[in-house]
Amino acid sequence: MNAADFRRLLRQAGLLSRQQRSLLIESLRPALGLDQVCEVIDGVRPAPLCCPGCSGTRHYRHGIVRGLQRYRCRACGRTFSALSGTPLARLRHRSKWLDYLRDMLDSRSVRAAAVRIGVHRNTSFRWRHRFLDGARRDQPERLAGIAEADEMFILESQKGSRRLDRPARKRGGHARTRGITHEHDCVLIARDRSGQTCSCITGRAAVTARQLHRHLLPVLDPDVLLVTDGHVAYRTFAREAGIAHAYVNLRAGERMRGAVHVQNVNAYHQRLRGWLSRFRGVASRYLPNYLAWRWALDEDRINAPKHLLQTAIAIFHIQR
Repeated sequence: MNAADFRRLLRQAGLLSRQQRSLLIESLRPALGLDQVCEVIDGVRPAPLCCPGCSGTRHYRHGIVRGLQRYRCRACGRTFSALSGTPLARLRHRSKWLDYLRDMLDSRSVRAAAVRIGVHRNTSFRWRHRFLDGARRDQPERLAGIAEADEMFILESQKGSRRLDRPARKRGGHARTRGITHEHDCVLIARDRSGQTCSCITGRAAVTARQLHRHLLPVLDPDVLLVTDGHVAYRTFAREAGIAHAYVNLRAGERMRGAVHVQNVNAYHQRLRGWLSRFRGVASRYLPNYLAWRWALDEDRINAPKHLLQTAIAIFHIQR
């Protein structure tokens, strides 16, 4: 539309009725949502932008597709955008992304979010895990000061799988034997006193010292004081890694000894377990994504859709 037609349209806007103005605003919502998404993407794109095919930095503009600038690489001739090579590439309905991310911040289920946004439930499921694929890498690099570590156990689930390697359980069911067995996923949570939290899946059954070396050691500051329960794996790990270690004997009824306690990480366990219950079971293969989702929501660390999208895209570009 040229400038004269646009000015004429603005003069006529004042003549619209209330119903017509409401219809006009609703018709502009998708375009405004697309503009906001593209603004966030352009704000976090790396400089210089590299070709995902040959990593070349020499390119020129090659049109705009769905509101996003595309480029053509001078070296290999491939076209790409700021989302090429990321989990968000080829996702459609970008104008609805921010509305969907708002539902994720409200912890809505897949079907509830699909109904509210107006997309298919399979699209809702795909969006959820594409956004969380990058967010799960958004964890603190180091835990310093006093860091508490403890594990929680969640019954292994093959929810959504077409082929089970075990007999199906009715409505989630229970483990075949009592106690912690290989039917439980071990979720290790490490949290320092400033609130920085790292979480991971170490495997099945009880945690071992070897798993702690693999998952916990890279995120601990050398001068950290590690506080745990009396599990022998933590004592073996701390001795082998040369890390200061203190523990409370929970079996003997000891809950606190001065600053030595695991109440912060246990409170996080309680919030995590209560939050997971609303989803009526989480498949083990997607559990790392839900751990990242809970960390994003904890204490309103991320409380705006734009911030969540910006964080995810920034992480994607770091990994490329």
